[in-house]
Amino acid sequence: MAALEFRSDTFTKPTPAMRRAMAEAEVGDDQYGEDPTVDRLERRAAEAVGKEAAVYVASGMMGNLCGVLSQTQRGDEVILGDLAHIYQNEMGAFATLGSLHGRIVPNRDGMPALADIEAAIRPTAGAFPRTALLCLENSHNNCGGTVLTPEQTRAAADLAHAHGVRVHLDGARIFNAAVAQRVDVRALTAPVDTVQFCFSKGLSAPVGSILCGDAETVAKARRVRKLLGGAMRQAGVIAAAALVALETMRDRLADDHANARALAEGLARIRGIRIDPPRVVTNIVAFEVDPAAMDAGAFQKACADRGLRISRYLGNSPRLRMVTHNDVSRADVDAALGIMAAVLAPATHAVATPAD
Repeated sequence: MAALEFRSDTFTKPTPAMRRAMAEAEVGDDQYGEDPTVDRLERRAAEAVGKEAAVYVASGMMGNLCGVLSQTQRGDEVILGDLAHIYQNEMGAFATLGSLHGRIVPNRDGMPALADIEAAIRPTAGAFPRTALLCLENSHNNCGGTVLTPEQTRAAADLAHAHGVRVHLDGARIFNAAVAQRVDVRALTAPVDTVQFCFSKGLSAPVGSILCGDAETVAKARRVRKLLGGAMRQAGVIAAAALVALETMRDRLADDHANARALAEGLARIRGIRIDPPRVVTNIVAFEVDPAAMDAGAFQKACADRGLRISRYLGNSPRLRMVTHNDVSRADVDAALGIMAAVLAPATHAVATPAD
């Protein structure tokens, strides 16, 4: 029996249409700007999020780095939420490779408070680093898949721009955020200067992310990509799958969200699990196991031993994470709930009630 894979939507497999497109892709040398499939992907991605230009990159982390480094100089300061993926999960690359200083503010369900952002912007006079960039994230991974609204994004961007500070959006799952709110994705990206999004998560392509913005910034980002060793050759082979993902996989994200809500509601019925189901709005389900019942790490291992793979936030955190995606069905959700209830039953005598 195949394992139930809930660790991340990065485990998605390419669809048959993606595999066909990869096999038939027209290719050239992307480093020379001569791969027609990559060119088409970059134009289409920029159009989708309402930006002037785009550069295709190998990963979301590389996309974020290209976005940050193309808008800053050595010694500048970048404002980040304390739970931001760029700050928590990307090896401090912006500081290591960009010689940048992180100015950390608290996250508020994924959105830093405007007052905290404004207080973090340095005065232009005095011996301070220059505040160059504000980074936002939508949807927000470490905050359990919460979303920023168009109004929140606009307010933060307007505040930053009023102080001469540019805005980068880590939009790894930006289409999840748009689908969850039933808004055009451009309502979430229009206020920011650059946005990175992933093809290899909910959109189910095997490889790649993209950075979109104005032509001048993207040209700088393309040089950063080269500096990072990220320039590619016949990348149309993978860009072809990303094009299929962009055109065919966005609307179906609603199915992942429905499965995530069913999972959250089922978890709430298992004694020993702590979760607030209404907080689950996209495809990420964050929850805790009551330590009086079982240690979170032991719970994770016991589930894995029964064929259910889940992930854990930030190392030894008590918080656990499950992510729904194209390769997770409602039957898989029900099976996962049964396994978790069985793992906790000896300690809690809980009986799982499958999701409707």
